[in-house]
Amino acid sequence: MPFAIVLLLCFSALLHTTWNLLLKQAGEKYIATWWGILLGASLFLPVLLWTGLPARETWGLLLLSVLAETAYYITLAAAYRDADFSLVYPLARGAAPFLIATWSVLFLREQLSPTGLAGLGLIVAGLLTVGGSSLLAAHGSGKAPHWRGIGLALLLAVLISVYSTLDGAAVKQTSALAYGTLVFLLPPALTLPVVLRRYGWTLMKTELRQHSARLVAIGVLMVGAYLLVLTAYSLARVSYSGAVREVSVVLGALAGWLFLGERLGWLRVAGALAIFSGILLIALGG
Repeated sequence: MPFAIVLLLCFSALLHTTWNLLLKQAGEKYIATWWGILLGASLFLPVLLWTGLPARETWGLLLLSVLAETAYYITLAAAYRDADFSLVYPLARGAAPFLIATWSVLFLREQLSPTGLAGLGLIVAGLLTVGGSSLLAAHGSGKAPHWRGIGLALLLAVLISVYSTLDGAAVKQTSALAYGTLVFLLPPALTLPVVLRRYGWTLMKTELRQHSARLVAIGVLMVGAYLLVLTAYSLARVSYSGAVREVSVVLGALAGWLFLGERLGWLRVAGALAIFSGILLIALGG
């Protein structure tokens, strides 16, 4: 994989971790997610004047991806209400690369080199180590594992792998910018009736008025981060790109330690070293 693509994905991971941290600190998680997606996609909408609409043959993939991403954002908001950032984020993002690689080989006909496969294995092992450290910490303290949080995180991993594979297939055929903008613009429209019925327009307006700067920041970072990922998907293997982008798990664990007072621990440090080693192998021989 070209080193420039690795750097692109690492920068995307930084943006991704930042918006997840901002969302975790928001009040009503689902309203914040909904406004963030809508505002971010709206700000990127002028891109379509330059790129035009995505190629017609990708619209089926786009619709399926939108459905998967809508389910992802609903589940993400529920997970952050229910469990620690340092459990949900690493476990969800950590389990996804193995699934993405599997779907990419089966459905996108990607071939992995031995070096790239070894790097991918190291990344997945490191990600699961970082995410699993929360489970071991709970076991060591005598607390029962947070099974609901674990289940939601694993569901997020499945949804991530599904929409990532669909998007990877689509951007091989059309503009990543045009496709990505519509992928973000459509979920708020689909979920608007649900949001209004559950929260009401008054609460939604209040959230926007009181936290507009945070919501715009979440949206811009969210859309910008994924547009960078889609650009990488269009230029490199989805299996490798989907794994390298999850360096955000290390950044997420560091953010939880630095800003949310969550523990870091030696297991997460070991996992981080494995992830960086895997990324290096993919950069050199993937």
